[in-house]
Amino acid sequence: MRIAFFSAKSYDRDSFDLFLKGSGHEIMYFEAKLDKHTVYLAEGYSAVCAFVNDQIDATILKKLDQLKIKLIALRCAGYNQIDLETAASLGICVVRVPAYSPEAVAEHAFALILTLSRKTHKAYNRVRENNFSLEGLTGINIHGKTIGVIGTGAIGKAFCRIAKGFGCKILAFDIAESEEMKELGVHYLPLDEVLSRSHIISLHCPLTPETRHLINSKTISKMIDGVALINTSRGALVDTKAVIRALKNHKIGYLGIDVYEQEEHIFFQKPFGRNHAGRADRTTDDISQCPGDGTSGLSDKRGFGANCQNYTDKYYSI
Repeated sequence: MRIAFFSAKSYDRDSFDLFLKGSGHEIMYFEAKLDKHTVYLAEGYSAVCAFVNDQIDATILKKLDQLKIKLIALRCAGYNQIDLETAASLGICVVRVPAYSPEAVAEHAFALILTLSRKTHKAYNRVRENNFSLEGLTGINIHGKTIGVIGTGAIGKAFCRIAKGFGCKILAFDIAESEEMKELGVHYLPLDEVLSRSHIISLHCPLTPETRHLINSKTISKMIDGVALINTSRGALVDTKAVIRALKNHKIGYLGIDVYEQEEHIFFQKPFGRNHAGRADRTTDDISQCPGDGTSGLSDKRGFGANCQNYTDKYYSI
């Protein structure tokens, strides 16, 4: 089977090529993202492999249908970038990677927390300049703090287990409460209570119409003064302008982000110029930013490849 692979990077090739030998599949890697200008590249292929930045709307789906594409394999967990209703009406099957390495993102979220709490990003830059002063590097202990977890799916659960090991009190909000987490000692509360009682808030929920701008001026006003906000989920969960205002007036004391609003225009690219995230970085030193590398571990990339091939094989064996 021939697969058109969009938004391809060198690390994608390395990971997916591991599973090609003996699979019966042929992959053509395209660096371009899938959009109205590049959809024609899928002509002559049986399936399309797409990523988070490939906006697969009704127009794209109808063109893919004309090109006789009947399978779209998303090498990501999120699926808000695709019009599922239109795909279903056209008989196009959509598969995704439901769980690759939840621990990878959870560990990355805690790395951001530790960076901010002990100011290691600032200390690192100082020492590079032979400055060993401790002024302005006073940190805080994580042990004994209350952490609020928004979303206890696979990644949220892994995050809770890490927080438990640090001796934190864990509050959580999710529309589907986990008995496993309750046994761990996680206390489920309404969202407003989690926000108002947590020293640290970490987001681990999907991006849906209901969760878009979940963190906004209203919800920020309910938080503890000086709260630490961590987002390794999806950028649009957060109203960036509201967060910048809260950083400036110190309502939010620390911000750790691995995702950005309008991230589809900047993620996985080389220097991209000014944007909301860049402006946020200039307002305070109490920010730790990463380029969306929460799943950049080798095992994660291989997991993407294995899952995509597995679901592709199952579809074509039906």
